[in-house]
Amino acid sequence: MTKSTLTNVPNQTTRTPVTDRQHEFVVIGLGRFGSSLAGTLHGYGHSVLAIDSDMRLVQRLSNRLPHVVQMDATNREGYLELGVGNFDTGIICIGSDFESNMLATVILRQLGVRRVICKARTRTQKEILLKIGADEVILPEHEAGVRLGRKLASSGFVDYMEVNKEISVVELLAPKNLTGLSLLKSSLRERYGLVVVAIRRADGVIVLHTAQEVIRANDVLVIVGKPGDCDAIIKQK
Repeated sequence: MTKSTLTNVPNQTTRTPVTDRQHEFVVIGLGRFGSSLAGTLHGYGHSVLAIDSDMRLVQRLSNRLPHVVQMDATNREGYLELGVGNFDTGIICIGSDFESNMLATVILRQLGVRRVICKARTRTQKEILLKIGADEVILPEHEAGVRLGRKLASSGFVDYMEVNKEISVVELLAPKNLTGLSLLKSSLRERYGLVVVAIRRADGVIVLHTAQEVIRANDVLVIVGKPGDCDAIIKQK
């Protein structure tokens, strides 16, 4: 198998002992999605080990990420050398080579990575990855399409994110029928089962609001609730 090439990565014998395992991630596949994910996690202060077989990507990202490795995604011995089994979360972001995606999933599970998340391109790939051991499989293009569709279908939506089948987070331009009402009098929780967690205005964001906060024209309400429930508010405009 191809020997791994390390860039700014200590070997297993010199790795700092894991003190907060939930903040250690290994990201495999550094295309646009994987590199953005790794950079975001690193930017939030988490420890990230990034892996890709393309040396050009590794060299380019070595200036942004402290721990980058050039290695084939199916190199089991390489993962052992890097101590990947010590990581709680592995994210496999390989989109073009499904066989490597599957093998990497199996290897990470065998090595003891507690949570394995995979990127897939189709629903069939998603079902296969779940069956061979992935804890979670994401379909970025599908999810982006759903998100955009929700925004376009409802003119009042500023942004939309479905967390899971039970919870969504929506940024909604305050409907005219709610303008001038306090959050308490709007009865959003009682009527629609929705909770306003923040209000975004031109002069800032109100997070720790009170029930007496009055909804103004052009406010953007950040709302948590079941997917689709905000449609009822849009229809009342």
